[in-house]
Amino acid sequence: MRSGVSRGGRRLRFRSASAAAVAVLATAGTLTLTACGGSGGGTTVSPRPTPPATESFTGTPPSPLSSAASSAVASARASASAAASSASARADEFEASVSAAAERANQEAHKRLANVQGRGNAAADVSLSGIPRAQVNDLQAAHVNIHNSSDKTADFAVQVDFRDPNGKVVETRYVGAENVRPGQTVHPYAISHQPPQPILKPEVAKAERY
Repeated sequence: MRSGVSRGGRRLRFRSASAAAVAVLATAGTLTLTACGGSGGGTTVSPRPTPPATESFTGTPPSPLSSAASSAVASARASASAAASSASARADEFEASVSAAAERANQEAHKRLANVQGRGNAAADVSLSGIPRAQVNDLQAAHVNIHNSSDKTADFAVQVDFRDPNGKVVETRYVGAENVRPGQTVHPYAISHQPPQPILKPEVAKAERY
């Protein structure tokens, strides 16, 4: 009797184990089909990520690499712009200081020459030389070469007339130079305020050393 029960118990346990194994295999098969996206009619397939909507894009979205490159270019341009602005500001400041001193000397030259008769005592010590227009923003200008041939430090006042092609004086500029040492030559500017055309010819009308 015990032998029959024992054999019956073994059969029951075997059947239960077999059923459990089949259930496990069935579950694993379902997971495999779900993960792999099999083509069976009853298989449930996991949904794929939905791509972003592109209706609102104005162009192709930049890649991380191109975005980084664009940022680097923008940063470089900003740095260059800042450097250029700084250099421009320094140049403007320097030019303003030089122009202020030159304007003071030029006004003094105008006053000094008001009562000078003839061409003055320093006409032989002053000459003119041309300046490329590119250097003076396309203006008509000349270097006024003032040489102190005396043995003492002196100031100079020069009148420069600009004549048109017909020989008519259309503009007069006054140029001053201060504290020119003996034997020294200085080169201030005489800049016409007339339009670039017609071409004007500058000449030394008066020059006084004092």
